[in-house]
Amino acid sequence: LLGELALSFSRVPLFPVFDLSYFIVSILYLKYEPGAVELSRRHPMASWLCAMLHCFGSYILADLLLGEPLIDYFSNNSSILLASAVWYLIFFCPLDLFYKCVCFLPVKLIFVAMKEVVRVRKIAVGIHHAHHHYHHGWFVMIATGWVKGSGVALMSNFEQLLRGVWKPETNEILHMSFPTKASLYGAILFTLQQTRWLPVSKATLIFIFTMFMVSCKVFLTATHSHSSPFDALEGYICPVLFGAACGGDHHHDNHGGPHGSGGPGPQHSAMPAKSKEELSEGSRKKKTKKAD
Repeated sequence: LLGELALSFSRVPLFPVFDLSYFIVSILYLKYEPGAVELSRRHPMASWLCAMLHCFGSYILADLLLGEPLIDYFSNNSSILLASAVWYLIFFCPLDLFYKCVCFLPVKLIFVAMKEVVRVRKIAVGIHHAHHHYHHGWFVMIATGWVKGSGVALMSNFEQLLRGVWKPETNEILHMSFPTKASLYGAILFTLQQTRWLPVSKATLIFIFTMFMVSCKVFLTATHSHSSPFDALEGYICPVLFGAACGGDHHHDNHGGPHGSGGPGPQHSAMPAKSKEELSEGSRKKKTKKAD
Protein backbone atom coordinates (compact mmCIF):
# COMPACT_ATOMS: atom_id res chain seq x y z
CA LEU A 1 0.00 0.00 0.00
CA LEU A 2 2.82 2.42 0.88
CA GLY A 3 4.60 1.59 -2.36
CA GLU A 4 1.51 2.30 -4.45
CA LEU A 5 0.84 5.55 -2.60
CA ALA A 6 4.46 6.63 -3.00
CA LEU A 7 4.44 5.76 -6.70
CA SER A 8 1.25 7.76 -7.29
CA PHE A 9 2.69 10.67 -5.30
CA SER A 10 5.93 10.69 -7.31
CA ARG A 11 3.94 10.98 -10.55
CA VAL A 12 2.01 14.11 -9.52
CA PRO A 13 3.02 16.92 -11.93
CA LEU A 14 4.63 19.97 -10.36
CA PHE A 15 3.59 22.53 -12.94
CA PRO A 16 1.66 24.73 -12.49
CA VAL A 17 0.21 24.36 -8.97
CA PHE A 18 3.26 23.24 -7.00
CA ASP A 19 5.61 25.48 -8.97
CA LEU A 20 3.28 28.40 -8.33
CA SER A 21 3.49 27.75 -4.58
CA TYR A 22 7.26 27.51 -4.84
CA PHE A 23 7.45 30.88 -6.59
CA ILE A 24 5.09 32.54 -4.11
CA VAL A 25 7.05 31.46 -1.03
CA SER A 26 10.42 32.20 -2.63
CA ILE A 27 9.45 35.75 -3.62
CA LEU A 28 7.79 36.31 -0.24
CA TYR A 29 11.16 35.65 1.37
CA LEU A 30 12.66 38.20 -1.01
CA LYS A 31 10.12 40.82 0.06
CA TYR A 32 10.99 40.16 3.71
CA GLU A 33 14.58 41.25 3.05
CA PRO A 34 15.38 44.77 4.32
CA GLY A 35 15.21 47.30 1.52
CA ALA A 36 13.62 44.90 -1.00
CA VAL A 37 10.44 46.98 -1.36
CA GLU A 38 12.39 50.21 -1.89
CA LEU A 39 14.56 48.44 -4.46
CA SER A 40 11.48 47.34 -6.42
CA ARG A 41 10.32 50.96 -6.64
CA ARG A 42 13.68 52.47 -7.58
CA HIS A 43 15.20 49.63 -9.62
CA PRO A 44 12.47 47.21 -10.74
CA MET A 45 14.83 45.39 -13.12
CA ALA A 46 17.23 44.56 -10.29
CA SER A 47 14.28 43.45 -8.15
CA TRP A 48 13.04 41.18 -10.95
CA LEU A 49 16.49 39.62 -11.34
CA CYS A 50 16.63 38.95 -7.60
CA ALA A 51 13.21 37.32 -7.80
CA MET A 52 14.35 35.09 -10.67
CA LEU A 53 17.39 34.07 -8.62
CA HIS A 54 15.12 33.17 -5.70
CA CYS A 55 13.01 31.05 -8.02
CA PHE A 56 15.65 29.50 -10.29
CA GLY A 57 18.95 29.90 -8.46
CA SER A 58 19.16 26.18 -7.76
CA TYR A 59 18.93 25.35 -11.47
CA ILE A 60 21.60 27.92 -12.33
CA LEU A 61 24.00 26.64 -9.69
CA ALA A 62 23.45 23.01 -10.67
CA ASP A 63 24.11 23.85 -14.34
CA LEU A 64 27.30 25.61 -13.27
CA LEU A 65 28.50 22.51 -11.43
CA LEU A 66 27.72 20.20 -14.34
CA GLY A 67 29.19 22.50 -16.99
CA GLU A 68 25.89 23.18 -18.76
CA PRO A 69 24.62 26.55 -20.08
CA LEU A 70 23.63 28.69 -17.11
CA ILE A 71 20.81 30.35 -19.04
CA ASP A 72 19.35 27.06 -20.24
CA TYR A 73 16.43 27.00 -17.78
CA PHE A 74 15.30 30.46 -18.89
CA SER A 75 14.14 28.89 -22.14
CA ASN A 76 11.19 27.56 -20.10
CA ASN A 77 8.87 30.45 -20.98
CA SER A 78 5.90 29.23 -18.95
CA SER A 79 7.84 29.09 -15.67
CA ILE A 80 9.51 32.46 -16.27
CA LEU A 81 6.19 34.16 -17.03
CA LEU A 82 4.52 32.54 -14.01
CA ALA A 83 7.34 33.61 -11.68
CA SER A 84 7.33 37.12 -13.15
CA ALA A 85 3.58 37.40 -12.60
CA VAL A 86 4.00 36.35 -8.97
CA TRP A 87 6.81 38.91 -8.51
CA TYR A 88 4.65 41.70 -9.94
CA LEU A 89 1.62 40.80 -7.82
CA ILE A 90 3.61 40.53 -4.59
CA PHE A 91 5.40 43.86 -5.06
CA PHE A 92 2.98 45.98 -7.10
CA CYS A 93 -0.55 44.70 -6.53
CA PRO A 94 -2.84 47.62 -5.49
CA LEU A 95 -3.26 47.89 -1.72
CA ASP A 96 -0.93 44.89 -1.34
CA LEU A 97 -3.98 42.64 -1.62
CA PHE A 98 -2.13 39.68 -3.13
CA TYR A 99 0.66 39.93 -0.55
CA LYS A 100 -1.82 40.08 2.32
CA CYS A 101 -3.70 37.05 1.01
CA VAL A 102 -0.66 34.81 0.60
CA CYS A 103 0.76 35.98 3.95
CA PHE A 104 -2.37 34.87 5.81
CA LEU A 105 -0.88 32.12 7.96
CA PRO A 106 -3.20 29.19 7.05
CA VAL A 107 -2.76 29.98 3.35
CA LYS A 108 0.98 30.48 3.74
CA LEU A 109 1.35 27.11 5.46
CA ILE A 110 -0.24 25.40 2.46
CA PHE A 111 2.18 27.13 0.11
CA VAL A 112 5.13 26.25 2.37
CA ALA A 113 4.12 22.58 2.36
CA MET A 114 3.81 22.55 -1.41
CA LYS A 115 7.20 24.23 -1.78
CA GLU A 116 8.82 21.38 0.15
CA VAL A 117 7.27 18.91 -2.29
CA VAL A 118 9.07 20.75 -5.09
CA ARG A 119 12.33 20.90 -3.10
CA VAL A 120 12.50 17.14 -2.54
CA ARG A 121 11.60 16.40 -6.15
CA LYS A 122 14.37 18.76 -7.30
CA ILE A 123 16.92 16.97 -5.11
CA ALA A 124 15.95 13.59 -6.56
CA VAL A 125 16.01 14.87 -10.15
CA GLY A 126 19.34 16.62 -9.62
CA ILE A 127 21.01 13.46 -8.35
CA HIS A 128 19.55 11.41 -11.20
CA HIS A 129 20.90 14.00 -13.65
CA ALA A 130 24.36 13.99 -12.06
CA HIS A 131 24.39 10.18 -12.03
CA HIS A 132 23.79 10.22 -15.77
CA HIS A 133 27.03 12.19 -16.25
CA TYR A 134 29.11 10.72 -13.41
CA HIS A 135 28.08 7.13 -12.63
CA HIS A 136 30.57 6.75 -9.77
CA GLY A 137 30.88 10.38 -8.73
CA TRP A 138 29.27 10.26 -5.32
CA PHE A 139 30.43 13.72 -4.31
CA VAL A 140 29.27 15.18 -7.62
CA MET A 141 25.82 13.68 -7.10
CA ILE A 142 25.62 14.90 -3.50
CA ALA A 143 26.76 18.40 -4.47
CA THR A 144 24.29 18.59 -7.35
CA GLY A 145 21.38 17.39 -5.22
CA TRP A 146 22.38 19.79 -2.45
CA VAL A 147 22.41 22.86 -4.68
CA LYS A 148 19.18 21.74 -6.32
CA GLY A 149 17.50 21.77 -2.92
CA SER A 150 19.05 24.94 -1.51
CA GLY A 151 20.66 26.78 -4.41
CA VAL A 152 19.17 30.18 -3.69
CA ALA A 153 20.44 30.09 -0.10
CA LEU A 154 23.93 29.13 -1.26
CA MET A 155 23.81 32.04 -3.75
CA SER A 156 22.51 34.50 -1.17
CA ASN A 157 25.65 36.67 -1.19
CA PHE A 158 25.48 37.09 -4.97
CA GLU A 159 21.76 37.90 -4.74
CA GLN A 160 22.54 40.49 -2.07
CA LEU A 161 25.03 42.14 -4.42
CA LEU A 162 22.23 42.68 -6.94
CA ARG A 163 20.41 44.57 -4.20
CA GLY A 164 23.49 46.62 -3.38
CA VAL A 165 24.17 44.80 -0.11
CA TRP A 166 27.42 43.13 0.90
CA LYS A 167 27.25 40.98 4.03
CA PRO A 168 29.85 38.20 3.83
CA GLU A 169 29.13 37.27 7.44
CA THR A 170 25.71 35.97 6.33
CA ASN A 171 27.30 33.22 4.22
CA GLU A 172 24.98 30.22 4.21
CA ILE A 173 27.91 27.82 4.61
CA LEU A 174 28.76 29.49 7.93
CA HIS A 175 25.18 29.63 9.18
CA MET A 176 23.22 26.80 7.60
CA SER A 177 19.47 27.05 7.87
CA PHE A 178 17.24 24.01 8.27
CA PRO A 179 16.40 23.71 4.53
CA THR A 180 20.09 23.83 3.61
CA LYS A 181 21.03 21.14 6.13
CA ALA A 182 18.03 19.01 5.21
CA SER A 183 18.87 19.32 1.51
CA LEU A 184 22.40 18.11 2.21
CA TYR A 185 21.21 15.12 4.23
CA GLY A 186 18.54 14.39 1.64
CA ALA A 187 21.12 14.53 -1.14
CA ILE A 188 23.18 11.92 0.72
CA LEU A 189 20.16 9.65 1.11
CA PHE A 190 19.13 9.95 -2.54
CA THR A 191 22.72 9.34 -3.64
CA LEU A 192 22.82 6.15 -1.59
CA GLN A 193 19.54 5.10 -3.17
CA GLN A 194 20.72 5.97 -6.68
CA THR A 195 23.89 3.88 -6.23
CA ARG A 196 21.91 0.92 -4.80
CA TRP A 197 23.35 1.21 -1.30
CA LEU A 198 19.99 2.11 0.21
CA PRO A 199 17.49 -0.73 -0.35
CA VAL A 200 14.39 1.36 -0.98
CA SER A 201 12.66 2.54 -4.13
CA LYS A 202 13.09 6.15 -5.24
CA ALA A 203 9.33 6.77 -5.08
CA THR A 204 9.19 5.57 -1.47
CA LEU A 205 12.19 7.67 -0.46
CA ILE A 206 10.68 10.72 -2.14
CA PHE A 207 7.40 10.20 -0.28
CA ILE A 208 8.99 9.63 3.15
CA PHE A 209 11.48 12.49 2.89
CA THR A 210 8.79 14.83 1.56
CA MET A 211 6.56 14.05 4.55
CA PHE A 212 9.48 14.78 6.87
CA MET A 213 10.28 18.08 5.16
CA VAL A 214 6.66 19.20 5.02
CA SER A 215 6.06 18.39 8.70
CA CYS A 216 9.19 20.17 9.90
CA LYS A 217 8.87 23.25 7.70
CA VAL A 218 5.18 23.76 8.41
CA PHE A 219 5.79 23.45 12.15
CA LEU A 220 8.73 25.87 12.07
CA THR A 221 6.76 28.37 10.00
CA ALA A 222 3.65 28.11 12.18
CA THR A 223 5.67 28.66 15.37
CA HIS A 224 7.93 31.33 13.82
CA SER A 225 10.92 29.28 14.94
CA HIS A 226 14.43 29.50 13.48
CA SER A 227 15.69 26.38 15.22
CA SER A 228 16.42 23.11 13.47
CA PRO A 229 15.25 19.56 14.25
CA PHE A 230 18.87 18.53 13.74
CA ASP A 231 20.16 20.70 16.61
CA ALA A 232 19.71 18.05 19.30
CA LEU A 233 21.41 15.34 17.23
CA GLU A 234 24.27 17.65 16.26
CA GLY A 235 24.69 18.58 19.91
CA TYR A 236 25.62 14.96 20.66
CA ILE A 237 27.59 14.13 17.52
CA CYS A 238 29.69 17.27 17.01
CA PRO A 239 31.52 17.12 20.38
CA VAL A 240 32.46 13.50 19.65
CA LEU A 241 33.63 14.05 16.07
CA PHE A 242 34.99 17.61 16.20
CA GLY A 243 35.63 18.26 19.88
CA ALA A 244 33.12 21.12 20.13
CA ALA A 245 29.49 21.84 19.43
CA CYS A 246 28.80 22.99 15.87
CA GLY A 247 28.64 26.78 15.74
CA GLY A 248 30.04 27.05 19.24
CA ASP A 249 32.82 29.43 18.23
CA HIS A 250 30.43 31.78 16.45
CA HIS A 251 28.10 31.81 19.43
CA HIS A 252 30.98 32.55 21.75
CA ASP A 253 32.25 35.38 19.55
CA ASN A 254 28.88 37.10 19.40
CA HIS A 255 27.48 36.48 22.83
CA GLY A 256 30.28 35.31 25.06
CA GLY A 257 31.64 38.79 25.80
CA PRO A 258 28.85 40.27 27.88
CA HIS A 259 27.94 37.06 29.72
CA GLY A 260 30.99 34.84 29.82
CA SER A 261 34.15 35.04 31.85
CA GLY A 262 36.04 36.15 28.74
CA GLY A 263 34.10 39.42 28.58
CA PRO A 264 36.11 41.43 31.11
CA GLY A 265 39.38 40.17 29.55
CA PRO A 266 39.71 42.90 26.92
CA GLN A 267 38.80 45.52 29.52
CA HIS A 268 41.55 44.32 31.85
CA SER A 269 44.03 44.17 29.00
CA ALA A 270 43.11 47.71 27.95
CA MET A 271 43.48 49.17 31.46
CA PRO A 272 47.20 48.44 31.90
CA ALA A 273 47.90 49.87 28.46
CA LYS A 274 46.12 53.05 29.41
CA SER A 275 47.95 53.21 32.72
CA LYS A 276 51.32 52.84 30.98
CA GLU A 277 50.45 55.68 28.63
CA GLU A 278 49.51 57.89 31.56
CA LEU A 279 52.73 56.99 33.39
CA SER A 280 54.85 57.68 30.35
CA GLU A 281 53.03 60.99 29.83
CA GLY A 282 53.66 61.91 33.46
CA SER A 283 57.34 61.02 33.23
CA ARG A 284 57.69 63.12 30.08
CA LYS A 285 56.14 66.11 31.86
CA LYS A 286 58.54 65.67 34.77
CA LYS A 287 61.55 65.52 32.45
CA THR A 288 60.37 68.62 30.61
CA LYS A 289 59.88 70.45 33.92
CA LYS A 290 63.40 69.53 35.03
CA ALA A 291 64.83 70.64 31.75
CA ASP A 292 63.09 74.01 32.00
